[in-house]
Amino acid sequence: MSESLHTHAPHEEAAHVAAESPAHKHSLSQWVAIFTALLATIGAVVSYQGTHLMNEVLLAKNEAVLEKAKATDQWNYYQAISTKEHLMQLAVDLTPQKQAAPYQKEIIKYTSQKKTVQAEARQLEQLSTAANMRSEQLNRPHNDMAIAMIFLQIAISLASVTALTGRVWLFGMAMLSALGGVGLWLVALGMS
Repeated sequence: MSESLHTHAPHEEAAHVAAESPAHKHSLSQWVAIFTALLATIGAVVSYQGTHLMNEVLLAKNEAVLEKAKATDQWNYYQAISTKEHLMQLAVDLTPQKQAAPYQKEIIKYTSQKKTVQAEARQLEQLSTAANMRSEQLNRPHNDMAIAMIFLQIAISLASVTALTGRVWLFGMAMLSALGGVGLWLVALGMS
């Protein structure tokens, strides 16, 4: 029995080498690196959008506080006018009837002023309430974006540990966390 030497044709040898070449074979580390880069990019976008949204929340809240302060000023002005009106009424009560006419004119003036000031104070309170509601509405998607960012960061951490340990199940957990983060981000985008 003769032993024969088995040789591969040149094209078979090239195909075999190419199949084992790192350029054509994607290792777990390469997938983790690509995955992490994508998550970092998405995370940057989520972070930017979350920061932008928080600025809008703060602006609306600031507007609510300013309008509330203006309303408070109007209510204080209303109280001052009411005090003057009461003093004029006291003057009418304490003054002889013939001399009370100037005080009664002041009472009419103050009564009219109070109505105008009261209407303005109520309008300012409504503006404050509307700005507060707008701030709360904007804050809901911001919270979802913040939680989405946490899920993305967890996914990046799990992917990093996967690269160190080679444990494929950790990569699966990282993908689940990333899906949760992207899902919350998309929900937040739909709400804003």
